[in-house]
Amino acid sequence: MADNGKIAGTKGAARNTSLPKCFYKEVALKDEGGGGASLLLDGKPVRTPGKAPLTLPSRALAEAVASEWRAQGERIDPSTMPLTRLANSAIDGVAGREQAVIDDIARHAASDLLCYRAEGPKALVEAQSAHWDKVLDWARMELKAPLVLAQGVVHVAQPEASLARIRRALDGLDALRLAALHVMTALTGSALLALAVLRGKLTPEQAWKAAHVDEDFQINQWGEDAEAATRRENRWRDFAAAAHALTLSQKP
Repeated sequence: MADNGKIAGTKGAARNTSLPKCFYKEVALKDEGGGGASLLLDGKPVRTPGKAPLTLPSRALAEAVASEWRAQGERIDPSTMPLTRLANSAIDGVAGREQAVIDDIARHAASDLLCYRAEGPKALVEAQSAHWDKVLDWARMELKAPLVLAQGVVHVAQPEASLARIRRALDGLDALRLAALHVMTALTGSALLALAVLRGKLTPEQAWKAAHVDEDFQINQWGEDAEAATRRENRWRDFAAAAHALTLSQKP
């Protein structure tokens, strides 16, 4: 046991020394036009990996990103900075490609998690209905986007009119919100859950629970694997950060 602990400690130390050293003392914000703000480290502007200025669409979001930088210790650990990573992705990967990102989210809707139902056992079928039906009802009533249900994993085609309306629900969103929705959609397998959080129909916690109905059923039956639990915790951190970014990006 002592040897295992020593090995684990060595791996942790090696990982820590591979991270860049914290090179700044002061984190500040500079107000930009339109209510946004950019990040400054020791008075110098921060840039994304793509060399663009790290400018956030709202002061509230910029403050949250600044808090991530202030919380760093001797080393800068990107895994503890989900809002910063999301902002980098929005600026470097989504800005100027908004329509392509909308199309990708809509492709997820074409095979949305909520449309694929288990044939059994009864408890799982009921759990899926309890968490998913209300979201599908909301999409049908408010988005005018009814979707077709299927049992099992065989693909079922969705109405093109419904997918077009889901695309329209994404039109006009800025790069940051599209990046957040894309992350949430990819992590859950459901564009509808991401949209429901955006529109305030579900809390992030409700959406995350809905996305894991099948997994939670299996855990209740067979127990939870420690590595799987850690992966899920890390994924939840990124999902929650994306949802938080949606809220903050709409605040002044």
